[in-house]
Amino acid sequence: MPLRLRICPEHKSHTVLAIIDITNRCNLRCPICFAHAGAAGYLYEPTKAEIRGILENLRANRPVAPPGLQFSGGEPTVREDLPELIEMARVLVFPHIEVNSNGIKMAESVEYCRSLKNVGASTIYLQFDGVTSWPYKVARGFDLLPIKKRAIQNLREAGFHSVVLVPVLVGGVNTDQIGDIIHFAIENRDVVRCVNFQPVAITGRINKREREQMRVTIPDLMRLANEQTKGLIREEDWFPVPTPEPFSRLIGHLKNREYIGFSTHPHCGMATYLVMEGEEVVPISREVDIEGLISSIDSANAGIESGKTSREKASAIKGVLKNIKLGAFRKHLLPVFTKGSYESLSDPHHNMLMISSMHFMDPYNFDLECVQRCVVHYATPDGRIIPFCTMNTLHRASVEKLAHPLDEKRNTPLYDVDALNRKILCEGG
Repeated sequence: MPLRLRICPEHKSHTVLAIIDITNRCNLRCPICFAHAGAAGYLYEPTKAEIRGILENLRANRPVAPPGLQFSGGEPTVREDLPELIEMARVLVFPHIEVNSNGIKMAESVEYCRSLKNVGASTIYLQFDGVTSWPYKVARGFDLLPIKKRAIQNLREAGFHSVVLVPVLVGGVNTDQIGDIIHFAIENRDVVRCVNFQPVAITGRINKREREQMRVTIPDLMRLANEQTKGLIREEDWFPVPTPEPFSRLIGHLKNREYIGFSTHPHCGMATYLVMEGEEVVPISREVDIEGLISSIDSANAGIESGKTSREKASAIKGVLKNIKLGAFRKHLLPVFTKGSYESLSDPHHNMLMISSMHFMDPYNFDLECVQRCVVHYATPDGRIIPFCTMNTLHRASVEKLAHPLDEKRNTPLYDVDALNRKILCEGG
């Protein structure tokens, strides 16, 4: 019997990015993680057939099938069939396929990176906690910085142009490196497309004092980014994640088709783009009046939805364009207006660097309205579609009842990080 797509009937947003945990095995034992097989005591690893069922279920999502898919874990690269799973997703017409990884396997060889690229991986979502050894030793138990740098170099050589750096921000651990991480991304902008800061979600039992020391909020991130980049990214350069939703609706009207709607809750995250012009780097808000643009797009949408004439529609769209410098429009938005395809979003993204943040809820800051508007969803073998922030707080135990007792033969051993670091050092990496 085919899976039936199931999400809570109270949910108000469809899936933009779908996540599938393909294993809970991992080759690290990070102090800030409790979800790996060794700690959990059981193995959660859907079969290839179960994963195909999940993918087919997601493609049946209406009114719009999710364009984005992320294979996650655990550590997805410990599955030898990961390339086959990526190819399966590509054949089932997922336009964007990510692999969420600590980068160890990718640091071992260019050939492995190339094998993922060749079967259809679009983006590597790379755990990246800082530009010095200290954050890795505290949060991961090892100095992983040489491995992160080698992984990025190998991905570059394999032909990837879309790596997302993912720093988990923990108070007192790496909040002093926000500016340095952004500058590292700028220096590697040929391959790095985004930095997605993720303030730590505090799960498990913890006392109030420790919680307050660890907690980092999105306003904290915005303030620290301003201070540490010396005003390159100011607080006013950030905008809530659902800001593009009216633009998506306008393209839908112009092309007479449904597009994904970024209808997440405004508290879920903030983002901005850095526009690259040679050596010059400026936030997109210096080239585009974002608030004026969104206001005029809202007016254009209202006019189109009220059934105005073609001339009135054209006038409304002219009002949209007056908020954008002509060069910026031609470079960043014209392909989206003319083509209206998911692929047309690629070119603007490759001329810019996205700096974003994602607010992960935990039992101490849970917000039901945010949950109802979540657009990042886990998909499971039993057919459920689960909002991201409820997975660890409410649902993981019930999902992983599908797991099996951990056979020590299947438990991935702790990786010899020191040996790989020595190899990288010897090779001059």
